[in-house]
Amino acid sequence: QVQLVESGGGLVQAGGSLRLSCAASGRTFANAAMGWFRQAPGKERAFVAAIGWIGSRTYYADSVKGRFTISRDNAKNTVSLQMNSLKPEDTAVYYCAGTITRRYSDTYSHEYEYAYWGQGTQVTVSS
Repeated sequence: QVQLVESGGGLVQAGGSLRLSCAASGRTFANAAMGWFRQAPGKERAFVAAIGWIGSRTYYADSVKGRFTISRDNAKNTVSLQMNSLKPEDTAVYYCAGTITRRYSDTYSHEYEYAYWGQGTQVTVSS
């Protein structure tokens, strides 16, 4: 059974930083893309960042470029999201997701591209 478990969420003041982690079990994601999505209250879930399986290429939503950094550790089967310069509008539940093995995409920014999802972790940024 494949599981993705997020951790690292919490409450932080605007301008602060948080690091989210996602631990995968049940299969290796070394040859799959991993991504982060978020859902703010009253809004649909939205793409945040992704990291591919070919050369670990990274992809970001415009709203987080320059502030967030996604990375992966294939040996530990984990993916992380370093979030700096946080803003109140970053407040959301953050979800980790993984694709099937060797899925190709130009952006990995669509929910349908992901087969596996975590339960989410809450990030709250106070002003």
